[in-house]
Amino acid sequence: MSEPVGRAAQAKFTEGSTMRHVVVMTATGSVGLVAIFIVDALNLFYISLLGVQELAAAIGFASTLLFFTVSVSIGFTIAGTALVSRALGRGDREQAAQLGGASLVFMGLAQLVLALAVWPFLRPLTEALGARGETLDLAVGFLRIVLPSSPIIALGMATTGILRGVGDAKRAMFVTLSGGLAAAVLDPILILWLGLGLDGAAISTVLSRSVLLAVGLYGAHNVHRLVRLPDRARLVAAARPFFAIGIPAVLTQIATPVGNAYVTFAIARFGDDAVAGWAIIGRLVPVAFGFVFALSGAVGPIIGQNYGARRFERLARAMRDSLIVTVVYVLAAWALLAIFHRQIAALFAAEADAQDLVIFFCLFAAGSFLFNGALFVANAAFNNLGFATYATVFNWGRATLGIIPFVWIGARFYGAEGVIAGWALGAVFFGLAAAVTSARVIGKIASMPPPQEPLPGPPPSAQSPFSTSKAATAN
Repeated sequence: MSEPVGRAAQAKFTEGSTMRHVVVMTATGSVGLVAIFIVDALNLFYISLLGVQELAAAIGFASTLLFFTVSVSIGFTIAGTALVSRALGRGDREQAAQLGGASLVFMGLAQLVLALAVWPFLRPLTEALGARGETLDLAVGFLRIVLPSSPIIALGMATTGILRGVGDAKRAMFVTLSGGLAAAVLDPILILWLGLGLDGAAISTVLSRSVLLAVGLYGAHNVHRLVRLPDRARLVAAARPFFAIGIPAVLTQIATPVGNAYVTFAIARFGDDAVAGWAIIGRLVPVAFGFVFALSGAVGPIIGQNYGARRFERLARAMRDSLIVTVVYVLAAWALLAIFHRQIAALFAAEADAQDLVIFFCLFAAGSFLFNGALFVANAAFNNLGFATYATVFNWGRATLGIIPFVWIGARFYGAEGVIAGWALGAVFFGLAAAVTSARVIGKIASMPPPQEPLPGPPPSAQSPFSTSKAATAN
């Protein structure tokens, strides 16, 4: 198929309303993202129909470990999106395509190495989270089926990053939506009709990841021609800018599963019912707040393109609009969770402690996403403006100082509900601090002299020998 021309091929975010770009990118991104998370929740729903609480708890433990591998992919996807969007902002499509291809290579290799490294330690790692007995065996069995597909989901996520970088929000939505639809069809067949139970859920996960990758490659390569495998010299040259953003972004992303792992460990002492409740909350969060998760990914390419085009005055507007959208959405979602809290708990057949935790989250803890959302948006700005270490500091601060002492105190004095309360309260300080810091960073950039001056932070990829065009070298 011929290379596309027109708006989809250009730096579309450097013109027009920033609020419109934020809303459109987030809305389309959230559809596919929430579809995957809804299927994840349905997955747990089908498992709950089997009437064995250990199965739900096993998914909770397994998901905590898998979150680590997915977080690595998210971090590297941020790097790929930032580099592709910057190159397009400079008008260098050739470099954008080669950076897209290099991103796929780096993503696939990184996840393959990670999966091989983790494989021998699945049982001790799951046991360290607090899994015991039959729950431990079930969780490890699930992981042994799903973990080898880590490179598949990593490559699929990389293609969505490329599509967001070029501004094709609709096609990026279709990529994630295709994976969600595949799982929605496969889950009841494999889990219930074929009677495979937890193994069926694992097989469905692997197959849906494969569908996601196929659709993503078609969009990024066949439609936009933004996947071009570079030769060895250019691959080596691409490594520096990619990992300069990617490594801090990965460190930023894995902070969240580290914090969640501590929460899982703390809540495991209250029994499988409590862990099952935490697993349900883990499914509710991305469904209810998928729009906020999508927002952090949507604002990245908007910032990246304007940064590459040196439209600095638009950076502050994009951040302001993103925070406004975050507040409005979270308040609406929180209200709905509070209104339907009993129905939500009943949907997952939650009982005893599991029911209490789900209700507590819906009524109180969900409000913490006002501050988590601010942190997500601020981190997107840091990662795309050359200040990725700021994102690392704030996310690790949230995952350690913002979780461990709060959760410990909550567990000691208020039991399992205290764990959830501590997890939520820790977001307040770090969300506010990150938002203030990002505003100062953008204010500094927006007041910079004309384009002849160097950009702050690590040098953009156009400064490397990877650049091949006059448009790139001119900057």
